[in-house]
Amino acid sequence: MYFPYICRDDHKFQLKHKQISRIFGRVEVIGKEWGTSVSIYGKYADYLPQILDSVLQQIQGIGQEYSAKHGQKLYEYLKGRVKGEESMTQKCERKGLPLTPESALIENRDAIGLRIVCNFIDDIYTCIDLLKKQDNFKIINEKDYITDAKPNGYRSYHLIMEVVTPFEDVHGNKPGTYYVEIQLRTIAMDTWASLEHEMNYKHDIKNPERISKELKRVADELASCDVSMQTIRQLIKEG
Repeated sequence: MYFPYICRDDHKFQLKHKQISRIFGRVEVIGKEWGTSVSIYGKYADYLPQILDSVLQQIQGIGQEYSAKHGQKLYEYLKGRVKGEESMTQKCERKGLPLTPESALIENRDAIGLRIVCNFIDDIYTCIDLLKKQDNFKIINEKDYITDAKPNGYRSYHLIMEVVTPFEDVHGNKPGTYYVEIQLRTIAMDTWASLEHEMNYKHDIKNPERISKELKRVADELASCDVSMQTIRQLIKEG
């Protein structure tokens, strides 16, 4: 779930660094008091929300520069989150990984996650091109589920990005490198994915095969709408 940060072109809502740090710190304190393990992120937990905030601000800056130059939004809104301790622990356990910072931050590369939601398909690829031009960002993995949708109808563009930061990383390097996962979608893709995710968490669904077929049908219809809206925008530009 993406919740600590929700940013739009005209405003943003953020939890302050100290607030988020207290949240992470509280997990570690409780662990010590109850005799359980401390943060799976170790001493790097306090860095993660700061890195997230820095990346969000950098992408906001890219969006503002684009808007000033082209007179239109690059994206509709931007979301970010640091993956929760419990969620990361469960993921490591599913993958048979030791519960260490190395597993959480190196073997898994989604401790920091962003979602960029655009109005049009072309804007997604424009965002990707602009991200690749940033000196401190390095794209190391890409999956295009827009041109090659998943069998269930899911569409999105996924990136894994290396980000150079002023913080020490798990290898002891400073400046250190951290991974950030980015998902880019249109509003239609994001709406479908949110609804599909919610439905999959309901365990009392009757006729699951029919529901899956209906979700796939709706995904295809929304994809057609995205293409149509892209075409309309192009016609308007051409006059």
